[in-house]
Amino acid sequence: MTPKIKELQETKLIGKKVSMSFTENKTGELWRDFIPKRREIKNNINTSLYSVEVYSDAGFFEKFDPNKIFEKWAAVEVSDHITIPFEMEKLIIPGGLYAVFPYRGKGSGASEAYKFIYGTWIPGSVYTLDNRPHFALMGAKYRTEHPDSEEELWIPVRNKDVAV
Repeated sequence: MTPKIKELQETKLIGKKVSMSFTENKTGELWRDFIPKRREIKNNINTSLYSVEVYSDAGFFEKFDPNKIFEKWAAVEVSDHITIPFEMEKLIIPGGLYAVFPYRGKGSGASEAYKFIYGTWIPGSVYTLDNRPHFALMGAKYRTEHPDSEEELWIPVRNKDVAV
């Protein structure tokens, strides 16, 4: 699993969020609530879906606690935040460097990919995690629990030798 290193420009999203932990995963209910309502968003840039995690601090993964709370978003990219549908919110992903990992397989199997990314690839690379949102980008080849489903896992990074 080799990533491409990409520079992301600031990205505007509209969607729904929940607070959750890895032990009390609410991802399914978040998406079941969001999907029927996404048609209310009129200024989509494309049809891709964003599954975003916003972690409370830069050290979230250093002393990993599966009970620690973070924000999970189900969202789409938009051209602006002028009109936000009822019960939805805006999110801005700041621009910056990302390690982009291709993932193919069932969504429920992605935890193994994340274990590799955080436990093997990042420690062995010239990068460290940056404190910006993490996200999965699910485009036309995404098919939820199908074994041939494809998505991209975007992990915010910065060079280890760059001071914060």
